[in-house]
Amino acid sequence: MSIVRAERLVNLVLCLLSTRQYLSAERVRTIVPGYTDAATPEAFYRMFERDKAELRDLGIPLETGRNTAFDQAEGYRIARRDYELGDIDLEPDEAAAVALAVRLWDSPELTGAAEGALLKLRAAGVDVDQSTPAVIEPRVRTSEPAFAPLLAAVQTGSVVRFDYRKPAPVEVLTRTVEPWGVVSWRGRWYLVGHDRDREAVRCFRLSRIVGTARAVGRPGVVQPPGEVDLMQFVRGSGDEPVTGTTALLWVARGQAQGLRRRAKVVGTRTVDGVAGDLLEIELRLPESAAGWIAGFGADVAVLEPEVLRKAVYERLLGAVAAARKVVTG
Repeated sequence: MSIVRAERLVNLVLCLLSTRQYLSAERVRTIVPGYTDAATPEAFYRMFERDKAELRDLGIPLETGRNTAFDQAEGYRIARRDYELGDIDLEPDEAAAVALAVRLWDSPELTGAAEGALLKLRAAGVDVDQSTPAVIEPRVRTSEPAFAPLLAAVQTGSVVRFDYRKPAPVEVLTRTVEPWGVVSWRGRWYLVGHDRDREAVRCFRLSRIVGTARAVGRPGVVQPPGEVDLMQFVRGSGDEPVTGTTALLWVARGQAQGLRRRAKVVGTRTVDGVAGDLLEIELRLPESAAGWIAGFGADVAVLEPEVLRKAVYERLLGAVAAARKVVTG
């Protein structure tokens, strides 16, 4: 949103809050700065309609009505009783949890929501102190492209369809799922829901979703079970990351200097006619390192462990699929 439009919306809210009467569109045009810039009445009405829709999307209760039976046009106002936030009474530990939650999210979709909640709490007089350093600094990464559409599907109760890459055997299958929730488990994000293709409850790792997850059908058709432990499904899926390991890599001669600085040369080997070195490297979080290693492309190959080799292979397949989509699209 542009600064000019944001200022106009704020002025519009202040104007409609400060009156008990319904103000006609023409009256609003003469009072609120920004509307007088409209070149024609038609341009003003288009601008005003967009602004009213924006306010309603933001949850601002915009009322319409007439002051008397003789008024020829409807007017607008914002009732303070509906706009103002009610009393909020949080215990100190609850207020601390809210402040901690604001630090938690690392995605644009959830950062804005968390900051908005914090702003409303402060406006209501709740003291949420973020200045004191936290004992822990949580961070949940939500960089997977499928995160936002899947979360939206859960909230709206919509069925989703997406292409899912299986690691063994490597194949991409289309899945149609009734989503119950999106949860994080040991640094990975999972979708839990009813798989219509398998007629069973399944977990899907978001990093293995290829392309865009699409909502299909009407909203509100998915009704998650009343009492279900989503995290229990993820724990029982057997898809857990290995924590801390020593990896054996083949690196082409003279390549991947950034990786070499963190590794130890333990031998030499020729792969497909290309001379290279065998390197050992300590990885505390192999899953996170898979993306970094895949960035070196054909200059680096993972020999051990198998779980890391598959993780890197999956990322390379994803990069190839994305490149093909750009070329053919």
